[in-house]
Amino acid sequence: MKTESHEMDDAKLVTVAERDLESAALILVSVLKDAGIRAIATGGFTAGFRAEAPGVVKVQTFEVDAERARQVISEIRELPDDMIATESRNTE
Repeated sequence: MKTESHEMDDAKLVTVAERDLESAALILVSVLKDAGIRAIATGGFTAGFRAEAPGVVKVQTFEVDAERARQVISEIRELPDDMIATESRNTE
């Protein structure tokens, strides 16, 4: 257990995506979590002009998970826009 704690002390967070809206970033965090990747969204208080300053919400993962997280995010982008709607109609 002490080895894991030490590894966490040396862990570095990296940004794998940025979104203008906190809700969009939180969706990515959820998708990454479903893929077994620990992720957080930071910067939500400045996004959407809540603090009267433009900002973005960063989706961050541990450096060791970053490449896999980017791959998951790129796969989401490749999905057709109407895929979910089509699947819903097929199951009804």
